Amino acid sequence: MTTFVDRVVLHMQAGDGGHGCVSIHREKFKPFGGPDGGNGGHGGSVSLVVDPQVTTLLDFHFRPHLKAENGKGGAGSNRDGANGRDLVIKVPNGTVVQSLDGEVLADLVGVGTTFEAARGGRGGRGNASLANARRKAPGFAELGEPGDRLDVVLELKSVADVGLVGFPSAGKSSLISVISAAKPKIADYPFTTLVPNLGVVRVDNHTFTVADVPGLIPGAASGKGLGLEFLRHVERCAVLVHVIDTATLEPGRDPLADIDAIESELSQYGGLADRPRLVALNKVDVPDGKDLADIVRPDLEARGLRVFDVSAATREGLRELTYAMAELVDQGRRAAPPAEPTRIVIRPKAVDDAGFTIEAEPDGSYTVRGSRPERWVKQTNFDNDEAVGYLADRLARLGVEEKLAKAGAQAGDLVRIGDREFDWQPTLYAGVDFVPGNRGTDVRLEEKSNRPSASDRLAARKARRVRPEDEVEAAPAAEADAE
Repeated sequence: MTTFVDRVVLHMQAGDGGHGCVSIHREKFKPFGGPDGGNGGHGGSVSLVVDPQVTTLLDFHFRPHLKAENGKGGAGSNRDGANGRDLVIKVPNGTVVQSLDGEVLADLVGVGTTFEAARGGRGGRGNASLANARRKAPGFAELGEPGDRLDVVLELKSVADVGLVGFPSAGKSSLISVISAAKPKIADYPFTTLVPNLGVVRVDNHTFTVADVPGLIPGAASGKGLGLEFLRHVERCAVLVHVIDTATLEPGRDPLADIDAIESELSQYGGLADRPRLVALNKVDVPDGKDLADIVRPDLEARGLRVFDVSAATREGLRELTYAMAELVDQGRRAAPPAEPTRIVIRPKAVDDAGFTIEAEPDGSYTVRGSRPERWVKQTNFDNDEAVGYLADRLARLGVEEKLAKAGAQAGDLVRIGDREFDWQPTLYAGVDFVPGNRGTDVRLEEKSNRPSASDRLAARKARRVRPEDEVEAAPAAEADAE
């Protein structure tokens, strides 16, 4: 028997970006032809797309771990790595994507609707792309950025125009089998239907979908029976039809009590009070059922409900019922606001937005938060001193050093960027102070460097601008002699 799954937890992992390449072009009589390391390829992304051929989340129940392809690394001779292939996951229409804490990330309704759940990492640049006028032959390359890793919850809410609600064995499956081409399982015992069934109904020029919702009994909204699992499938229905068994032999059951019980569960679930209702008094082909339908019809009509005597066995009253369904569905479609095209939203950055923030922690450390510095740290090979110096260049140009000083950071304080921790050295500026050295090294990172620090150079410049005291005292006497 086919298993129906309408809620799964997926563990998604986008592809990592490929590493850049460090390479120097060499040929005969030209041993140093310049850097020619290629860039790494971008990692593949994980996307969800609505496919009309998919009706359940069963495949993800057995395979919850999904991973896109990683990008390939760059190579010499300016050869870039290949991009990783994107992973496209086909989901049923009406799938809701949520985070583990219940935040709705996307509501996928409509064939072809796509949502990029996990973005692939960027590929690292090779040393050919990192070369500039001052650093003509970089001895390092960027690492590939890791792809997004996240866990999401997929929840299926059937997209149907009409929802059939009622007690077990009220005849919902039989009714949907005769008004549409659906072939649900039908038997004479309660809870025969364990999954929602969808059927397409055509009435003249109108076409709409009908779903029967199984397992609704008193207490369903609080988890009793199967109702809590399938009440979500009623949310998208524009019309609700109460299917009432008029030939039941259970004690304490009558049409009015059945409707009150189901309405109580719908009210507790919430959000369904504005949906128009119809009542289908089923099994009127049974003599006792016909008599009971005649008795309760005035009471139901007094509540403002449209009542139809139907029989799935003899097809009595089905034409009138389907026309009433089509009429209400058509009214709902006309009353719905027209679909608007997706608007392109432009969100420019604020003028004073530096792209990062600095937070002082209680333990005396500082945390730098921002997409750019965190990405740069992930792409840095910390086994290469020149790459670390290049990272210092970028952070200094972004203004991280200056803001750390304004925040009160002192030399030796712990600074966190992403998952890395540093002992901050405010003299480690790059920019115009960069002095090329051997590839893969940076003289600013040498522990026993004789190179003066930035503060020493600043003090020396100030000292050169100050005139000696003897010159200052001699200046007035020289002016007097001149007069």
